[in-house]
Amino acid sequence: MPVHSVVTVSPRLPGLLNPAGWRALSVGRPLVTLPSAAATADALRTEGWTVTDLPDAAAAAALTEDVVVLAAPGDTVDAPNVVDGAPEPAGVRLLDVVAVMDRLRSPGGCPWDAEQTHASLRGYLLEEAHEAYDAIVDDDPVAMREELGDVLLQVVFHARVAAEAAPDRRFDVDAVAGDLVDKLVRRHPHVFGDAGPRDVAQVEAGWEEIKQAEKQRRSPTEGVSRSQPAASWGAALVRRAGRAGLSTPAAAELEVGSPEELGERLFAVVTAAEQRGWDVEDALREAVRRYAGELDAEAAARTVPDR
Repeated sequence: MPVHSVVTVSPRLPGLLNPAGWRALSVGRPLVTLPSAAATADALRTEGWTVTDLPDAAAAAALTEDVVVLAAPGDTVDAPNVVDGAPEPAGVRLLDVVAVMDRLRSPGGCPWDAEQTHASLRGYLLEEAHEAYDAIVDDDPVAMREELGDVLLQVVFHARVAAEAAPDRRFDVDAVAGDLVDKLVRRHPHVFGDAGPRDVAQVEAGWEEIKQAEKQRRSPTEGVSRSQPAASWGAALVRRAGRAGLSTPAAAELEVGSPEELGERLFAVVTAAEQRGWDVEDALREAVRRYAGELDAEAAARTVPDR
């Protein structure tokens, strides 16, 4: 059996080898590569290694000299020693997503993808988020997997568009990921810092304190999406106002015993509004908008020093 070792390498991370992989390559035997490992072979050649290309695994099996074969994890080559030279970390296929998007937006790619802008894509972001939400509500793991992928596509798409923007507006997917990592680490001092263990309530309180210090927001309305459904928008403002000690609208007396009964009561209101030709979403949105203005005024009054 002429093939002495097979060293599996990542097709997505060219040149990356762990210590076991480097030891296997350093035994002094000739080095050959299958097409699936071509990127790593090219990286090694750049550093002065001699690597011979093979067309397929059958060609490796037909060799009469003792060699080390570079291959991808899915390749099948008969050898007494198989070394996992570069185990791929979780999340490595995200690199494929970025590479595919780059191909779609580059010359020779897709003309539709190439002409999209942040503005033209924004509706798709909302649509895909709603579809992912529906899949979660339906507890459908197959649909969740697909719809979360569609949400991920929108993130990568917007990042790719931004990478082509003017210098003062430019960022890329690594900047998006880097900001996210920094934020997660910063907002979890009980995990990544020395804040000590916390229960769920303490974690939530700490999160809000850190956010307030980061954002320096003057009103609970800042940072709350106005494009979300009016009921969600209103609920978010009420939560924030309560935490800030600001006024909240008077709560209605609800003679209901369950969320299901509450849903029926709300649906009855929707039905009554529809029968009168009123748009219940617009009506609620206007009420929430007025409340948001009241919160801004109340918060501003708090920050004005006495004269």
